[in-house]
Amino acid sequence: MSMLEELNTIIESAGLPVETGVFSTTAPDRYVVITPISEHFSLFSDDAPGMNIEEARLSLFSKGNYGAAKDLLVRMLQSAGFLMTERRYVGYEEETKYHHYSVDVAREKELEEV
Repeated sequence: MSMLEELNTIIESAGLPVETGVFSTTAPDRYVVITPISEHFSLFSDDAPGMNIEEARLSLFSKGNYGAAKDLLVRMLQSAGFLMTERRYVGYEEETKYHHYSVDVAREKELEEV
């Protein structure tokens, strides 16, 4: 299962609507948008990478108190073995009336020898 598929499964099981890139339908009062950040190789040996690292940003948008949803999401991500590289309150978006909280996650995967 890809990292994006796993993130979608975790977020949906937390009871939050989720899409990748942009929320394409009418946005509910609380939802998550996944933005892939990077995918790169690491731990080189014998001129070959030994590890693939994927990173993504989860943007939680909420018209009300986002605390419980944020805490649940963080616990579920930790339980699934994701590394959280940053968490931050981005701010209140006056135009849309949403609070925006982001969680950056990473997943390391060992590469098999060819």
